Amino acid sequence: MTGQERLRDYLFSLEPEQDPLCGQIEADAAVRGIPIVKRETGAFLEVLAAMKKPGAILEIGTAVGYSAVRMAHAAPEFCRITTIEKDRDRAAEARENVLRAGLAERITVVCGDADGFLEHVPDESFDMVFLDAAKGQYGKWTGQIRRILKPGGVLAADNVLQDMTVLESRFAVKRRDRTIHARMRDFLWELRHCEAFWTAVVPVGDGVAVAVKKEKEDG
Repeated sequence: MTGQERLRDYLFSLEPEQDPLCGQIEADAAVRGIPIVKRETGAFLEVLAAMKKPGAILEIGTAVGYSAVRMAHAAPEFCRITTIEKDRDRAAEARENVLRAGLAERITVVCGDADGFLEHVPDESFDMVFLDAAKGQYGKWTGQIRRILKPGGVLAADNVLQDMTVLESRFAVKRRDRTIHARMRDFLWELRHCEAFWTAVVPVGDGVAVAVKKEKEDG
């Protein structure tokens, strides 16, 4: 067992028992092979939401609603979460899970494409954005996310370490994975060097890039 695996297992052992509904969603997703955030990543999102106290959160990539429900549990009662899912069946399942959680008034599930949605969002509409969709598209959405985040707003992007393969040379990854590997490396480089954000990459779960939009951009 590698040091990374030992650390993961230890951190997982520290996790308290989940909210029963979240536990059910997590277990069902595991059986069906539906990708949701890792439990420790969910805890990290809760901490971000509790610290930021956002009034509006945008999530790109709903899956079945697990992460949206976890963020809602930690965010203030006045917070409203909009979450986008392009798969119609998963969007419907997410709505059902949101209803079961008693959060239908706070979480809105939008079935559609993120590109079209983002084009129509007014500037500085959100306090927090959680990005957990097609990994090869992260870089394409950075500009729009920068525009719609309020100054001081937080971007969290999941799965940026890609099971640690992002550390490898492009020639060390499978040929079919080289495009997404290159795009993720480009995304991390550009986000880390963007003058509009304070950025750090946190090795929690499969890696989360956290960026805070500066109150006043440099230059």
